Amino acid sequence: MSGTAVDLRQAVRAAAQWLALLESGSATEQDHANLQRWRDSAASHELAWQKAQMLRQRFAELPSTLALSSLDRPDPGRRVLLKRTLGAVALVPAAWLLSRQLPIEVWRADLQTATGERKTLQLADGSILQLNTASAVDVDVEHRLLRLVEGEMSLNVTDTAALTIHTRFGQVVVSRSDVCVRQDSRSCRVSVFSGVVQLHPLQGAPVRLRGGQQVSLQADGAAAIEPFDVAQPGWREGMLMASNRPLGDFLRELDTYRPGVLRWAPELETLRVTGSFRLDDTDRILALLAASLPLEVQMRTRYWVTLAPRKKIV
Repeated sequence: MSGTAVDLRQAVRAAAQWLALLESGSATEQDHANLQRWRDSAASHELAWQKAQMLRQRFAELPSTLALSSLDRPDPGRRVLLKRTLGAVALVPAAWLLSRQLPIEVWRADLQTATGERKTLQLADGSILQLNTASAVDVDVEHRLLRLVEGEMSLNVTDTAALTIHTRFGQVVVSRSDVCVRQDSRSCRVSVFSGVVQLHPLQGAPVRLRGGQQVSLQADGAAAIEPFDVAQPGWREGMLMASNRPLGDFLRELDTYRPGVLRWAPELETLRVTGSFRLDDTDRILALLAASLPLEVQMRTRYWVTLAPRKKIV
């Protein structure tokens, strides 16, 4: 397990403990001050806290009902029970968060990246492997196999001997080709930058892809082959590109590169954005959006950002 995964796992557990303390009703002013210092001390702490708070809201109805029914009665025994119950309920979303945000298969992956991190490395045969943000890959050098556990990877193979990429939706066989594979819970998009790649979906016939072509693999087979611009810079060059793209779609992709919480008002969804943006400074991307579009950036902390329509000056 990498240091990054361990740090975040520990941060989530600590956030659960802080949440239980606050919900118990016994937290002191000093406890609140200590919590703030803990949040400010590391990005992983603030991220874990904000996500735990968001999940906590989903469970808000149960503690609220318990509080109303218990606090109306001046019974010390009931108050103790309430504190214990609130503490237990507070741990539920954090425990759920732990299993969702850090699944065991990601912890155990041979290679992984944190949110906003990208990696490039050379395999033993000279192939170049790149990992995008929040991604994980298993590597079996002996059998020339890679397994995309989570996220997105790029593989440039110069050898004639094939490397096989296993995904949830099929296999991608790569030799003397440059390919990018992006996987989520519903599908796997395979994009070929050069060469020829063989795809073997879980269902249906094999697919042969050439440079400039991409296809989505799904549980029921491969979708239609589509063209794409191989010359357009992307995450492999540290760029996020947009050409008259809906702002909502752009922000959802940008959010995958930012630790913490990024929110925006629904009325901003349909604004259009065009430009080339460097992924190594997402705060600057937000500033550029605010300079070119009718919106403003509201930062509660570095890890809690809201975009809102710009207020009109009367």
